[in-house]
Amino acid sequence: MARKTLPRKDLREKVYVSLRRDLISGAITASERLGEERLAELYGVSRTPVREALARLQADGLVTRGDDGLHPYRPHVDDLADLYELRQTLEVRGIVRAIEDSTLHHDAEVISDELEIWLTARESPPDDTDMMLMDERFHTSLLAASGNHALTEALRAVNAKVRPVRMLGAMPSDDILARIDEHIAIGESIVEGRLDDARAALIAHIDTSRDRVLVRARQAVSMAGALRL
Repeated sequence: MARKTLPRKDLREKVYVSLRRDLISGAITASERLGEERLAELYGVSRTPVREALARLQADGLVTRGDDGLHPYRPHVDDLADLYELRQTLEVRGIVRAIEDSTLHHDAEVISDELEIWLTARESPPDDTDMMLMDERFHTSLLAASGNHALTEALRAVNAKVRPVRMLGAMPSDDILARIDEHIAIGESIVEGRLDDARAALIAHIDTSRDRVLVRARQAVSMAGALRL
């Protein structure tokens, strides 16, 4: 039986969604060049839908053009504060929605499951990479639990842009434990219905995370490929 061929419009969308997913998840690293031929082979398509997907992703801000072609977005040090401001706006809005409208509630099961993960981590702290992945999952799950899918997708895109910098350098064990406690405080406040406390804890946590990332970024500005200087 001949394999069913997708209509061109559906194929374009499929490649765009797959490539966007791989950029956001980190399956395609920030140092890779996004060559059309290699990507076409990876996704089993011709170069045309790949070219169209890359153009859309460049418009989305997840792909940038350099002297040697297209690459995943690599943040400029000066962009980081703005990205963290956007991240804070998105995440806080998830809590503010519930504060402003008493009929809106977070998905308690999702928050409780995340809280359990961080309570377990308190007893057996993860390494740097696992911590970063846990952190991203917590914040996207927290926002998704507020019921706004669009906010969650926007946060995933911000995370993808900041991730290359967050992976630079080692995190001291004291910082790991402090971050674990910060996540636990946010989760417990939401589960207990103390949304004003949750908002304050979330803002403080994001501010602290921003400061840590900026320090690490400035320490690593000489690392080729990690940042755009």
